[in-house]
Amino acid sequence: MTSDIVLIGPIGAGKSTLGELLAAHLDLPQCSMDELRWDYYKEIGYDEAIAQQKREAGGWHLQDYWKPFESYAVGRLLADYHGCVIDLGAGHSVYEEARLFHPVKQVLAPYANVVLLLPSPDMDESIQILNERNSDLPDNTRDINELFVKHSSNYELAKLTVYTEGKTPAESCDEILSQLKLSKKCN
Repeated sequence: MTSDIVLIGPIGAGKSTLGELLAAHLDLPQCSMDELRWDYYKEIGYDEAIAQQKREAGGWHLQDYWKPFESYAVGRLLADYHGCVIDLGAGHSVYEEARLFHPVKQVLAPYANVVLLLPSPDMDESIQILNERNSDLPDNTRDINELFVKHSSNYELAKLTVYTEGKTPAESCDEILSQLKLSKKCN
């Protein structure tokens, strides 16, 4: 069993912010999927021209195109990075297709510290809060976040859920630390 910490959740849930705080507190490196994903995607043929066509087509076309790359990237990132705090990009933990979700579920199974970050235990309230936090992002972010909040994938992967609304990042960090199963003890 690995004691790495993996943060999952929708766009704007606080994965990067809390990943940075946890890494600093535990004196561990932080590894962010958002910084590494494009290299992994390209390993299996990601094509920006196709992505642009999907983006211009609108709807879910781009997200559908990304899903196989996201599934692959999770396995690659977890193979490459150990002893760190990992924040997965929002889409990397939500899959409609079992053939894409199963490898992610399998590779995350040994991780005792998969933390789902959500604003609230109430799904509709979480969506509303996330929409407010992400008001500067494209309109389809609202639809995507609704999927990310309501989809069962995040809940199946998570070993722990932390609700962040009304708490400072430091308070959420402390809550996570108090509930983690770590082989390395904090000071």
